[in-house]
Amino acid sequence: MSKPYRIGLAAVAVAAALLAAGRMRSPRVWAAEGKGVGGSVVFSDYQREAPGTVHRITVEDLPAPYSTQSVDAGSHNVPRPGNGWPKAPAGFKVEQFAGGLENPRLIRTAPNGDLFLAESAPGRVKIFRGFGASGEASLVHVFTSGLTLPFGIAFYPPGPNPNYIYIANTDSVVRFPYKSGDLQPSGPKEVIVASLPGFGRLRGGGHWTRDLAFSPDGKKLFISVGSRSNVSDTDNNPEEFHRANVLVANPDGSDLHVYASGIRNPVGLAVNPQTGELWASVNERDQLGDNLPPDYITHVQEGGFYGWPWYYIGAHQDPRLAGKHPELRDKVIIPDVLLQPHNASLEMTFYEGTQFPAKYRGDIFAAEHGSWNRAARTGYEVIHVPLKDGHATGEYEDFLSGFVTADGDVWGRPVGVAFATDGSLLVTDDVGNCVWRVSYGGQ
Repeated sequence: MSKPYRIGLAAVAVAAALLAAGRMRSPRVWAAEGKGVGGSVVFSDYQREAPGTVHRITVEDLPAPYSTQSVDAGSHNVPRPGNGWPKAPAGFKVEQFAGGLENPRLIRTAPNGDLFLAESAPGRVKIFRGFGASGEASLVHVFTSGLTLPFGIAFYPPGPNPNYIYIANTDSVVRFPYKSGDLQPSGPKEVIVASLPGFGRLRGGGHWTRDLAFSPDGKKLFISVGSRSNVSDTDNNPEEFHRANVLVANPDGSDLHVYASGIRNPVGLAVNPQTGELWASVNERDQLGDNLPPDYITHVQEGGFYGWPWYYIGAHQDPRLAGKHPELRDKVIIPDVLLQPHNASLEMTFYEGTQFPAKYRGDIFAAEHGSWNRAARTGYEVIHVPLKDGHATGEYEDFLSGFVTADGDVWGRPVGVAFATDGSLLVTDDVGNCVWRVSYGGQ
């Protein structure tokens, strides 16, 4: 693994060139945040993202709220340019696995190796099977349709022989009879959780995605539910009931209750196959400035409180709710891995294959959809999060990047990540409306 990047003379020269070209904020702005020229890579942006670059953000690095002005800098999406192609580390090959899709979001691997993809906007789930000569899918089939913004997918019971496939709509959880190899449900839909708080697709809040994961013993069904608002005093807002939480229920949907709270938007859920712990990929709040607060990836403790809406990243009080709930200050859990603020970290998964080099085995890969509330874009990539004995080191590494042009236009936004049975990585892209495949074949 490469060493964490540090600003030196060469980097200062690059920063000066970028500043002269008008592609970088001035050192005066960075100094206001207590950072060096170019901001160092503690808080980076797409211009400094490159496969192999290692980042580490700590609690001590966090600036004061409003150190910079909050901005609305949503992505300007463009068609993929002629020279546009995702960039991976040396030795890896990137191919297009599937194209011509409609709003491809979460992707998950079935026990038999089929890949199930949620096309959320049209309300359907597709199956992809096999690899053609150019890396494309050999078979594509609609498994089911008529869903309501589907996202999360899980197979039950855990293991090689499922009897059901569970799908999370934005406002419910349903399941279909399913056995490995089925191309369509073998029976009618069954509603498992009839009422989840759903919809609310608003800038800065109103999160609609719902992910699913089962505990290794199959006794617990975890459900992620993001907040409706960016930040709202939930003491007086019934619209936030059962939101900004990871919920848990029995596999039949009974005994639905809060497993962990104060998690603004736990978009992606995954269970660490080594430790059995639940992990989440989380979008934090907006409008506190460019570099607050970090998004994060963390293992999720049962009964744990992660701060939203009153606190963030430990005992940092949100100034918009100053003085509220001082009794919770010392109960806020600090996440395992702090990511670039406003990265929009979405689906995550663990690497259990053998195709990639040994350093990746057991580690996390996560899709970073990209910022809207930051002056200099960040995210728009897939990251690698190294683990040691199943636990995070606090670092993460750029793995798949290049989805933003030099002018800041966006031609790709990663959403979902899954590993095929051959060990290659599949990445959904809801701007390119395609799935990318990353395989390893060299030193």
